[in-house]
Amino acid sequence: MTDRTEAVDAWEALYRAQVTVLRRLRTVFPDDDISVSEYDVLFNLSRMPGHAARIRDLNRRLLLTQPSVSRLLDRIASRGFVTKSDDPRDARGTIVTLTESGYEIFRRVGSRHAAAIAELMTCALDGDELRELARLTDKLRQGVDPQ
Repeated sequence: MTDRTEAVDAWEALYRAQVTVLRRLRTVFPDDDISVSEYDVLFNLSRMPGHAARIRDLNRRLLLTQPSVSRLLDRIASRGFVTKSDDPRDARGTIVTLTESGYEIFRRVGSRHAAAIAELMTCALDGDELRELARLTDKLRQGVDPQ
């Protein structure tokens, strides 16, 4: 069994690395038209079948609380980047769909954002280390939440 101290040290290292990288990414985010959080919504919707998802499913992928996600979705819907509609299979649910203009801004910002991510990640890690980091973090995520 792994020592509790090792687990806490590993968590702290992972958390501090994430915070450091995210803070840097926010300072170099390549667009003034949308925020990093708004981009995250567009990014996640772009990966969903039909570029649409129920709010509760989208919420699982974002690092915001449910009230914050609702306000964020209202804000980007008012700007025409997403639409919100009732879920025909569940009256309590809402479907969020990426619009054409939302997809266009995602694509425009995405390539520059990906370049910034690559620059930050490769300044300290080589290809083998990046693959190992992805493997380990995926394994951790699956162990904590198999869904």
